[in-house]
Amino acid sequence: MGEGKDSLWRRCVWRARLFLQKLRTQGNTMMSDRSESGNSEQDAGPHREESDEALGLDEPTHEDSFPDEVNSVQESDDPLSGLEAELAEMRDRHLRLAAEFENYRKRTREELGQSGTRAQAALIGSLLDVLDDFDRLVGIDTEGVTAESVLEGVQLVERKLKRALADSGVETLEPHGEVFDPELMEAVMREPAESEDDDDTVSRVLQKGVLFKGHLVRPARVSVLKVDG
Repeated sequence: MGEGKDSLWRRCVWRARLFLQKLRTQGNTMMSDRSESGNSEQDAGPHREESDEALGLDEPTHEDSFPDEVNSVQESDDPLSGLEAELAEMRDRHLRLAAEFENYRKRTREELGQSGTRAQAALIGSLLDVLDDFDRLVGIDTEGVTAESVLEGVQLVERKLKRALADSGVETLEPHGEVFDPELMEAVMREPAESEDDDDTVSRVLQKGVLFKGHLVRPARVSVLKVDG
């Protein structure tokens, strides 16, 4: 339907252009004849009925007979082919970028997992010596060993364990006498304060808190002084 309408429109334009050209030519001829002869009534008869053949308006039998400026519309480049090529190139580029990003995400996930595994392995390695000391302490021969020597061995292993944890980034929270901080502490008991200056002060630490590289692992469980009323 679109091609038929386009062809009909080109035919109409072509006929109109030729018709206007013939009218200009005949107008000039008639003006010249009138100036040369005053007997226009005798010569008017044969020219009153002019057909499309007299005007030279025979329809073309093929589109090749159209003027060059009309045929040039059909012979122009199709913009859709260029858009399709550009769209295909953009789609291919998008697929490549998506594949590269997926590979990058997999590599990052694997590297993060390996980094976490290495950190855990380092922490476990620092605790292995302490575990060996506990094994030796448990397997000690009780005959001829005093309670004081056993207690001294336990205290030695405890200090070694705390030192290993501190080297790994572990900190203990023991906020005795400090102002209560709900971000780091958990109040499990309340005690009456003797003065307003002692209000919201930690009176006792029931369980130490733990920080690992600045992150709270366990809040300190404390008893807080409060002013009555």
